[in-house]
Amino acid sequence: MNITVCGAGYVGMAVSLLLSKKNKVTVYDIDKDRVRMLNEGKPTVRDPEAEKAMAEGINVKGTTVREEAYKDAELIILALPTNFDKTLTAFDTSIIEKELDAIRSRTSCPVVIKSTVPIGFTEKMDKKHKNVMFSPEFLREGHALYDNWYPSRVIVGGEDIEEAHQFAKLVLECTKKENVPVRLMSAADAEAVKLFSNSYLALRIAFFNELDTFAEEKGLNSINIIRGMGDDPRIGDMYNMPSFGYGGYCLPKDTMQLRSNFEEIPERMIDGTIKSNEARIKHIAEKLKDKSKGGTIGIYRLTMKEGSDNFRESASIFIMKKLVKAGCKVVIYEPTVKADTFNGVKVIKNLDVFCKRCSVIAANRVAPELGPYMEKVYTREFVR
Repeated sequence: MNITVCGAGYVGMAVSLLLSKKNKVTVYDIDKDRVRMLNEGKPTVRDPEAEKAMAEGINVKGTTVREEAYKDAELIILALPTNFDKTLTAFDTSIIEKELDAIRSRTSCPVVIKSTVPIGFTEKMDKKHKNVMFSPEFLREGHALYDNWYPSRVIVGGEDIEEAHQFAKLVLECTKKENVPVRLMSAADAEAVKLFSNSYLALRIAFFNELDTFAEEKGLNSINIIRGMGDDPRIGDMYNMPSFGYGGYCLPKDTMQLRSNFEEIPERMIDGTIKSNEARIKHIAEKLKDKSKGGTIGIYRLTMKEGSDNFRESASIFIMKKLVKAGCKVVIYEPTVKADTFNGVKVIKNLDVFCKRCSVIAANRVAPELGPYMEKVYTREFVR
């Protein structure tokens, strides 16, 4: 089958590489650098499995020409960014709407939306453009291709159940896992699965961060408490590692969108999760300010976790901004930032120089290279 994936970010790249196992896949993106990387056999984001797969010859064709991308397409997948617009209190879906207009002026083939959208959006687009479905992705940052190869489930939502079934079958033919659960449902239900799933993960992170804050303030050992709780199979030990707060591509915007979707429906938990995360960030900033005793505070890595190159909506950035606003002296160590400053804060390229300059080092996640300077490190992470 000739498949076109619109968007060469981590979702688009991963689904393209997955489906290229048995299909001819073209990736359309307006970013020339991303397209060039794909055509050179390089992944567009940091992903070890994708790097290995492409080095071994699993490739897709990239183009910046819309006509070339859509002329022979039998299926189109939209993996475009939908950032949360605080003014609209909703995802900005304008890029998807414009692309659907462009697609339907050229072809009537099925379209599957992979971008996270408000509940009810796909149904609205299907009524206008026909044959539009929604299939959420559940990908870990830095392991997007692996999670496509070994999916926890495949969910497809749409009016035409047969078309939804065919798309699910297409995906399953390219996975490496057997007996993957498949759930076909309405597009609105599928959209809700995505938003509620990510909001639950955010809630769980916020819960254990509040536990950790309580333990820190009361002189308790949060490691013992969390491990003792995790032994209960009803609770388990996933998403219980204390951190500076949740962040990244999905959790912040998805929780805000779900809160917006509730509108006049009574709710406290989603709003509480968002406020809990804000309180955690404020607490960490205050702790760092106290521990610095007027000295320089170092932010070790802006990225969300080890092995990642993403620091969008990173808790460390929000903490840094609070410290700067409070008049604290702050420096950053972040190898992925090539400039000398980030948001007006000095970036130090040499780790040793960075560590020696700081009175306290904020590390959301600790790496071995910090070993010689651990007496300066403030973190809430613990080793399992």
